Amino acid sequence: MADAYGDLYLLIDGQWLGAEGRETSSVRNPATGDVLGQLPHATRSDLDRAVKSSKRAFGVWRRTSAYDRAKVLRRTAELLRERRDMIATKLTMEQGKPFFEAQYELSSSADYFEWFAEEGRRTYGRVVPSRREGVHQLVKREPIGPVVAFSPWNFPAITPTRKIAAALAAGCSVIIKPGEECPATALEIARALEEAGLPPGVLNVVFGDPAEISGYLIASPETRKVSFTGSVPVGRHLSRIAGDALKPISLELGGHAPVIVCSDANIENAATVLAAGKFRGTGQICLSPTRILVDRSVYETFLELFVRVTRALKIGNGLEEGTDVGPLSNERRLKAIDELVADAREVGARIVTGGEPLPGPGLFYKPTILADVPFTARIMHEEPFGPIAVVQPFDTLEEAIEESNRLPYGLAAYAFTESTRTAVRIGNEFEAGMIGINHTNMIVCELPFGGVKHSGHGSEGGSEGIQSYLVNKFISQV
Repeated sequence: MADAYGDLYLLIDGQWLGAEGRETSSVRNPATGDVLGQLPHATRSDLDRAVKSSKRAFGVWRRTSAYDRAKVLRRTAELLRERRDMIATKLTMEQGKPFFEAQYELSSSADYFEWFAEEGRRTYGRVVPSRREGVHQLVKREPIGPVVAFSPWNFPAITPTRKIAAALAAGCSVIIKPGEECPATALEIARALEEAGLPPGVLNVVFGDPAEISGYLIASPETRKVSFTGSVPVGRHLSRIAGDALKPISLELGGHAPVIVCSDANIENAATVLAAGKFRGTGQICLSPTRILVDRSVYETFLELFVRVTRALKIGNGLEEGTDVGPLSNERRLKAIDELVADAREVGARIVTGGEPLPGPGLFYKPTILADVPFTARIMHEEPFGPIAVVQPFDTLEEAIEESNRLPYGLAAYAFTESTRTAVRIGNEFEAGMIGINHTNMIVCELPFGGVKHSGHGSEGGSEGIQSYLVNKFISQV
C-alpha cells in the first residue's frame, strides 16, 4: 500500500527536490501507524530560492492575461477530476478520513480552481467621472504580489486550493507551506498545476519547522501578503510578524460552533444531520457543531435519537468500505481529546456514549456525547477539534442565543427550526461568519468562507475570496 503513496518532495522554482542533504520527518498512516514516507524539510537556502523565484515569477505571471491564467486553472481542475480517486487514496492514507470524504474534497478542490478561473477574469476596475474637463480617472485592480500561505492538515486538498487558486487567479505568485502530516495531497495539486502549464516559480511548496519558515517568509521584503488557516494562538503570533512587516494577513482560525435546536424543529432530521456533521472528519473541522443547545421540551427525545445515530456510525480505516468515522490524524489530537473528556468527567459531566479511545493500532477515538456539562469544564470554553459533542437544554431562545454568542469564537453557528420568524431572528443575532439553518454543509466554492471575532478575518471562496489578493491603483491623466 505504501507504493500507492509515493515519494515526497519540495517544489522550488519548478524543481522537485528530495530528501538528500535535508532533514526529514516521517509521515504516518493514522489508521495503522505505518510510515508512509519521509518528508524533506526546506533549508534556509531552499527558502531563499523560493523567495527569489516567487518574486521573479510574479513578474511573468502578473503580465499573463487573465484569460490565459484561467486556462491553466481550468486545466488543473480537469486534471484533479481525472486523478480524483488516486489523490483521494493518498489523502485518506495520510489524513485518515473516509475515502468518500476524500473523494468529495478532491471534487470540491477542482470546483474551486474552476470558480477562480472565471473570477480572475472579472477583477474589474472602474472609470470615475472627473470634476475637471479633459481629466481621465481610472481605478485599476492589480495583484498584490508574492503571497505566503500556510494551510493545516485537516483538509489537505480544499484549504491549500482556496489560497492557491484565488491568488493565482489574481495574478500573484505563491509560496505555500501545507501541514507536514499530510503533504502528498498538496504536492499532487502542485503537480497538476505544473502539468496544466503554470510557469516555474509561480508556485513553490515547502515543508519544515513552522516557526522558522513562517518567521522567515513573512519577514522577507520580497513577499507582500500572508494567508493562514490554523489555531488562534498561531494566528495571533503570525499577525504580529505580519504587522511588524506592514503586510496584510487573512486569518481563518478556530471555532466552537453552537447549535440551537428549537421545539418546533424536525427532531429526527436534526439528530441525523448533526451526527453526520459533528463526526465528519472525526470532528477535526473548524465548522464542526459542538455545543448543541436543545429546547428542554424536546431535549430527551433529541438526545436519545442523537445517541442512537451516533452509535450506528462505523469506525475504521478510511480505505475500508462503509467506514463513517476514521482515526484522529495525529497523537496530539488523541491526547487532547482524552484530556478534555477526563476533565469533563472530573467536574461532573455525564458521558452518554463514547468517551474513550479504541484499543489496537491506529489513533481511533469513539464518537463521544457529553451531557450535564458544568460551565467549569474546559470543553465549554476550548475548541475540541475532535469527536466530542456537548448537549445541553435551554428554557428560552434568549438564553440559547446568549450562550451561543458567549465565546470569542465566531466561525460557524447552526439552528434547527421550522419557523421562518425564528430562523430570521437567529440568523440576525448569531455572531458568526457562517450560519446554517436546518443543515451543516457550507463549504462551496461560490460562497465566502470565514469568521468574525477570534475566528479570524477575511473570506476565502466566493467573489470575496479573490479580493485580498488585489490592490487598488488610481491613475489620473490629463
